[in-house]
Amino acid sequence: MGIITGYFREVIMVFLIVFIHEMGHVFAAKWFKWRISKVELLPFGGVAEMNESSNRPFHEELIVIISGPAQHLWMIGASFLLVQTPIWSTADHQLFVWHNLMILGFNLLPIWPLDGGRILHLACTYKLPYKQGQKLTLLLSITGIIIIGLISLKLFPFHLNLWVVLTFLCIANYLEWKQRHYVFMRFLLERFYLQERHLRHHSIKVHQHMKVRQVLDQFRRGHQHIITIDRNHCITEKMLLDAYFNQRAIDRQLKEVFIS
Repeated sequence: MGIITGYFREVIMVFLIVFIHEMGHVFAAKWFKWRISKVELLPFGGVAEMNESSNRPFHEELIVIISGPAQHLWMIGASFLLVQTPIWSTADHQLFVWHNLMILGFNLLPIWPLDGGRILHLACTYKLPYKQGQKLTLLLSITGIIIIGLISLKLFPFHLNLWVVLTFLCIANYLEWKQRHYVFMRFLLERFYLQERHLRHHSIKVHQHMKVRQVLDQFRRGHQHIITIDRNHCITEKMLLDAYFNQRAIDRQLKEVFIS
């Protein structure tokens, strides 16, 4: 399509920018020994999927996220240097810088699964229990899509590429919302098999009539949980997770599982 419409060079330029952006994520993830599922280059952007479940340290995830947008800074700087040579024209420089700024600005929007949306998710799950933070992230993301959609309808009603991107974001958020319980279960399952690490301790005080799942809903990322039942009984995070995964006691009261 790029060849037919005469925009082949521009298409290659955009794909190069997107490729380098995604490789920024990949190299940072490799540095921290993350498990990488795949990297997709789409006609309107790219996606680097990691096989992680939000149990990595906050600083690691933040570095992996910002390593993509950070690539645009050196690319713009390189363009300013190349424009002074015969191999890079002023028109090439202006177009290259424009594409970099557009992709950078768009990626930093607080919409899932853009980098800005992932930073929003990191912030929400840092301040709130994981399940609550995950839900808030998606609600804010969907609100952002609606606002951008209304603005686009007013200013750019016939911008095909923009509507393709918004459609993709709508589908991505719908699927993420639909799978949010599965994502939370993966978060818990990874914690169950996770080797012991030096994490901040977080105390959860509950009463014996609460159900196992209600306590799990209070779990935070980046913390090791100590659960105190009615000030008399203390159980560890592993014990509660074992009750969930091995004893199938998700809807049983704490007193039935841990208090004889």
